[in-house]
Amino acid sequence: MSTYNVVAASNESTVVTEYEPQSKRSDAYQSEAALEQAFIRMLEEQGYAYLPIHDNADLVANLRRQLELLNNYTFTDKEWDFFFRDKIANANDGIKEKTRRIQEDNIQNLTREDGSTVNITLLDKKNIHNNRLQVINQYVENGGNYDNRYDVTILVNGCLLYTSDAADEEDSGDSGGRRIINKQKKKKTEETEKKAKV
Repeated sequence: MSTYNVVAASNESTVVTEYEPQSKRSDAYQSEAALEQAFIRMLEEQGYAYLPIHDNADLVANLRRQLELLNNYTFTDKEWDFFFRDKIANANDGIKEKTRRIQEDNIQNLTREDGSTVNITLLDKKNIHNNRLQVINQYVENGGNYDNRYDVTILVNGCLLYTSDAADEEDSGDSGGRRIINKQKKKKTEETEKKAKV
């Protein structure tokens, strides 16, 4: 099977090179870090840009930059605060509403400070080459009931669209969803033990 490396990409075209991968397959153990780096390297070969983003503040700043580039528009701080709080991270929206917004309602209205309205595109579906693909790793999400660390995260125009978290050392063999459940069970057990001691 052939594999392609991106040499150059523009709005009109993408130039790639072809190479034949070695047919040799490794049966050796590969650490989680090595798997993560291999996955990131594969994404970079497909045109994704790697970013060293590990926390929410940097993620939000990148989202703003990417949406400004995509829309050729510069948000004022007041406009960005409103747009982010109301259109992107609305506390009343769940995962279904946010997914629908990206998939079906990807152009959002922004009322500018002067009262006029401008359309802000989250995802360019007409010309997909306008979208910027990025990959980050070891992103930590704090603030919920539990802290989460995602090994690899894929962003499109700064919008977080996919996260992957391999098993951590404590729960080796468990997937991310089971890791959260195990942490919940562990916390409940600890709370029960504290109550029993009192």
